[in-house]
Amino acid sequence: MIRKAHIDDPPAIAEIINRFAARELMLPRALNEIYENLRDFFLCEEDGRILGCTALHVTWEGLGEIRSLAVLEGAQRRGIGTKLVGACLEEARQLGMRRVFVLTYVREFFLPLGFRDCPKEELPHKIWTECLKCPKFPNCDEEAMIIDLLDAQ
Repeated sequence: MIRKAHIDDPPAIAEIINRFAARELMLPRALNEIYENLRDFFLCEEDGRILGCTALHVTWEGLGEIRSLAVLEGAQRRGIGTKLVGACLEEARQLGMRRVFVLTYVREFFLPLGFRDCPKEELPHKIWTECLKCPKFPNCDEEAMIIDLLDAQ
């Protein structure tokens, strides 16, 4: 079941995200940061257990970012990540966003979902404030991808 995060979910969200962050596959998230951005998060829950998460973050006029997409290893390849991204894109449309981007190491996952490669320079400078927290800054090796929601209806 895909659902919005609840107030009791941040510890489970942090555990999933930081498991992947420890392997430098994504940015770590502090528990307080997750609480502060709780309304951004969608979760996949099955039998009371959180199997995956992601967040849609408003970054600029008409622009959002999908962040912190993670699915537990034992639950991967079941369509959970696709459903989580779909929930973000649906909410982005409801909010009136025109474009949504992602910074990723797994571009092959996002291509069939309608995302295309995007030069990082095309994204507003405002989004890079998050990158200052990254241990790989300024030598980012993630790829930027974007979807135009008006084209992907």
